[in-house]
Amino acid sequence: MEELAEHGVYLPYNMQGLTDEQIEELKLKDEWAEKCVPSGGSVFKKDEIGRRNGHAPNEKMQQVIKKTIEEAKALISRKQVQANVCVNMEMVKDALDQLRGAVMIVYPMGLPPHDPIRMELEDKEDLSGTHAGLEVIEESEAQLWWAGKELNETKLLSDYIGKNEKTTIIVKIQKKGQGAPGREPLISHEEQKQMMLYYYRKQEELKKLEEDDDDSFLNAEWADNHALKRQFHGVKDIKWGPR
Repeated sequence: MEELAEHGVYLPYNMQGLTDEQIEELKLKDEWAEKCVPSGGSVFKKDEIGRRNGHAPNEKMQQVIKKTIEEAKALISRKQVQANVCVNMEMVKDALDQLRGAVMIVYPMGLPPHDPIRMELEDKEDLSGTHAGLEVIEESEAQLWWAGKELNETKLLSDYIGKNEKTTIIVKIQKKGQGAPGREPLISHEEQKQMMLYYYRKQEELKKLEEDDDDSFLNAEWADNHALKRQFHGVKDIKWGPR
């Protein structure tokens, strides 16, 4: 959906990845470009990957799509767990309906039949042979895992975690026969980035200290080991010499 907002509709398969010169040389034409025009006109923004035609919606219509994407993601976000909201199929359908409505507003004439967004919204997308297809697990082939244990569908969840209703657990879905899924990392990717940044800065500071051979700071007031003692005895700022 983000790509639709940024670069317009999907090109026909025989035009994807080709340069403008190659398209002209092969005399190819996108028949859907004139039919699937965004509401309010388009703004050209070339798709560097070469999958979309570059005729993006105007800024106002882009915001319609992007705002709807954020709202749909919020409906099925992990934050719903923290808010004690149970995500069900009705909420998923509601999110899809919101996305479908946004597409109809921006593209009243619809999307090309080969556009994966249209196929997904119409539940016609064929993911066989794609990486995304590997992430789809049929209900009959799915198996739940928690804490390295396979959850048997004939047992209750309380048989594994007890009867405390306030318990929150993270369950993973795996295909049957694939064994236990990989364990969650002890720290998140963002935490790891922050730690690496911290140690990098620390290392740079140490390098600067090693390179700095100037010991003139030893004459500074804050470097005097006896300054605190003199302050307590009230003998600070005493000068010796003739009047």
